[in-house]
Amino acid sequence: MADYDVIVIGGGPGGYVCAIRCAQLGLKTACVEGRETLGGTCLNVGCIPSKALLHASHSLHEAEHNFATMGLKGKAPTVDWKQMIAYKDDVIGQNTKGIEFLFKKNKVDWLKGWGSIPEAGKVKVGDDVHNAKNIVVASGSVSASLPGVEVDEKIVVTSTGALELPKIPKKLVVIGAGVIGLEMGSVYARLGAEVTVVEFLDTITPGMDGEVARNFQKLLKKQGFEFILGAAVQNVETAKGKAKVNYKLRKDDSEHSLDADVVLVATGRKPFTDGLGLEALGVEMQPRGQIKTNGHWATNVPGIYAIGDAIDGPMLAHKAEDEGMAVAEVLAGKAGHVNYGVIPGVIYTAPEVASVGQTEEQLKAEGRAYKVGKFSFMGNARAKAVFQGDGFVKLIVDQATDRILGCHIIGPAAGDMIHEICVAMEFGASAQDIALTCHAHPTYSEAVREAALACGDGAIHA
Repeated sequence: MADYDVIVIGGGPGGYVCAIRCAQLGLKTACVEGRETLGGTCLNVGCIPSKALLHASHSLHEAEHNFATMGLKGKAPTVDWKQMIAYKDDVIGQNTKGIEFLFKKNKVDWLKGWGSIPEAGKVKVGDDVHNAKNIVVASGSVSASLPGVEVDEKIVVTSTGALELPKIPKKLVVIGAGVIGLEMGSVYARLGAEVTVVEFLDTITPGMDGEVARNFQKLLKKQGFEFILGAAVQNVETAKGKAKVNYKLRKDDSEHSLDADVVLVATGRKPFTDGLGLEALGVEMQPRGQIKTNGHWATNVPGIYAIGDAIDGPMLAHKAEDEGMAVAEVLAGKAGHVNYGVIPGVIYTAPEVASVGQTEEQLKAEGRAYKVGKFSFMGNARAKAVFQGDGFVKLIVDQATDRILGCHIIGPAAGDMIHEICVAMEFGASAQDIALTCHAHPTYSEAVREAALACGDGAIHA
């Protein structure tokens, strides 16, 4: 039994960041986490391990396809899958232990176990009940299931199982053409698997700028991906260590099937609030399972707040982190704020895809007058020098004011370059502001400046 100013339920990116910020602001803070390690889905079975495997498999691709061109001769490396998994696990360990250190440094108590809220102001962990002036639910999300598809994490897997397969599959079928499916598909395609993506919609990466999505799909096809779009998966049969994916094409209801060694179900995620006792407390929920909050992340029950994947908005680690810091500021009597119009999204394939702000489709639907500045990486000296001339930067600005409304990048280091535009949008900058800012040469970032120039009198190197 202990008394706290704040107890945060969940030690993922939203929860651990919230707990650390609360402690930094002088609040006595604890964080409840039932996993053996902190970091939530992101650090343990999501963002971080997948990036490790993406890096390893991209390095193999470079060795197989580009080393000889650069005069680096010799046998291409062979894949030691067990060692690659060990490398991935080591990366996880370094990061999760880092959060433990930060908790100790900031005097955040880790209450180990699964938490529930028996009543407002109390959090139960195991047999212990702790008092808290405020409770922040940061319980995250889990992989969404699909009717007729039973996950066993061996043959039919979610992203969790896909990160620890015992061997590289010869044939991988990915259900869902979103971020998770394409990233994990990319890992296994580079390692030699035949990858087929089955998607219910007629386009990949729903919500992405249409032009970028079309170009992205073409580049993935060049890398060996097969796509079956407009297909509704009916069920997955498993027998003798293999799988069969049965689906119907929506255009004509015709039935088809695909054989696979492994099936990755990547049809999105859903909030995880099981066992918290929210219903008994009378906490209002959204129809799709999210916790309902107001503009300050407060639920309808006084003293209970919620952030991250458990509430509305994009299920992104950095969105949860922003909300975690903002709610901590609110609890400390300050003005917490999140600008939901400037939350970037990134797909860590090669090339990377990054976006922030509005798409052309959204602006057309609004009837807003806009102009577009584009620049291809084929005109970027640095990108060409490292075999990454595919893709482009697309900047969308208000036609009358030149204010930046959105940016969409497909190309090298897109996930890092997008932040120049995030900062610009936070300050209400125009394309001309970017165009008049000196960018170092040779860098990928020059492509962003060129796209900004293209919104005015024209790019120089196009």
